[in-house]
Amino acid sequence: MTSHTITAQWQEIPDDADDAVLVHGGFRTFRCACAKPLPDRVAAELHAMETGQCSACLGSADQEIVPGFVRRCAACAATGKRDVQLVWEVAHTEAEQLITSALVRDMVERFEGPFRLSEVADMIRLELDLPVGRLPVGPRVRDLLREMEAGGELVMLSAPDELLRGTSVVLYRDPQWQRVIDSSS
Repeated sequence: MTSHTITAQWQEIPDDADDAVLVHGGFRTFRCACAKPLPDRVAAELHAMETGQCSACLGSADQEIVPGFVRRCAACAATGKRDVQLVWEVAHTEAEQLITSALVRDMVERFEGPFRLSEVADMIRLELDLPVGRLPVGPRVRDLLREMEAGGELVMLSAPDELLRGTSVVLYRDPQWQRVIDSSS
């Protein structure tokens, strides 16, 4: 049986590098244990799909977001398998249909003061009677809260939990927001 372990390696940027290969201050090359040529990320993802591996983490169950910061792959629930990734993609689509901006807005209006992402996600899980792990509720709620923040309805109160690459790439674990009260009404 042929091994299809795909690895990504960060490389230093050569002086004559094409802008297309740059990723967060470096570029990646990809290799598979089967020796198939993988010149770029697209080729690596296609090879991962062909061999039944997750195309997000390339079968490793971990994603290196930037050099030195690795997290468990959310696309395949850290299994590294393509079939699990497809199930999660369907679950994300279902979450987008069930968890609407109107529903999140309604939940947010119930808070008098600051609230956390986890609190809103838990309220929505209860409202929709969803067991934990049934749908990616937290990521969907986070995306909608960020949209509300971008639209001026919310202001984030949390400082980043980690600076991954200075202030350009940051990590929030359970951010806190507050509604913006319209004083003109």
